[in-house]
Amino acid sequence: MVPTAKNAETIVIVIDDDQSVREALRGLFQSVGLMTEIYGSVQECLDAGQLERAGCIVLDIRLPGRSGLEFQEALAKSGSAQSVVLISGHVDVQMAVRAMKAGAIDVLPKPVREQDLLEAVNRALARDQQRREDVKREQILKVRYATLSERERQVFTLVAAGLLNKQIADRIAITEATVKLHRSQVMKKMEAQTLPELVRMADSITKTGTDLIL
Repeated sequence: MVPTAKNAETIVIVIDDDQSVREALRGLFQSVGLMTEIYGSVQECLDAGQLERAGCIVLDIRLPGRSGLEFQEALAKSGSAQSVVLISGHVDVQMAVRAMKAGAIDVLPKPVREQDLLEAVNRALARDQQRREDVKREQILKVRYATLSERERQVFTLVAAGLLNKQIADRIAITEATVKLHRSQVMKKMEAQTLPELVRMADSITKTGTDLIL
């Protein structure tokens, strides 16, 4: 499967200390329509300030200075969401296990087969695209949630928790009719078509670190 650039701002970053490898990989990725930046070391990449644009990082494990494996593990620990494909002329089982535990898409031996690398990059770009869509969806939900009144947020939380209208009314000391009114407003403002959809929205909002009001 040939990867395609799904976001005009997304790039493939190649970090390898071998210039011939860097140039070859840039040519390969550009031949299938992928914007590509190449660097000879981790520090050179960091200095360029392009990491946030990276949909995928193709990273040599053995690099001068900071190794590719150390860099990948540091990215994972920092919570960075960049997808990484590791390549190396010397891949052992222990190294591969470390890389996969840190979230690498794949670990490929050099010389890398073009098809294997393109397939790995395609998986990495697909993961990155999904991540970007999830982030956008979470941001939209947070904006919608911010439009709710405090009482509507209370009703939202209790509805999402599975309480019936009568139970909600008893819990927050309002009439059942008022609960129904607030519930209708919540569904409208959150743009939820069904109760299960509203529950999923509540879960997504909670995962972003936003506390639902009880």
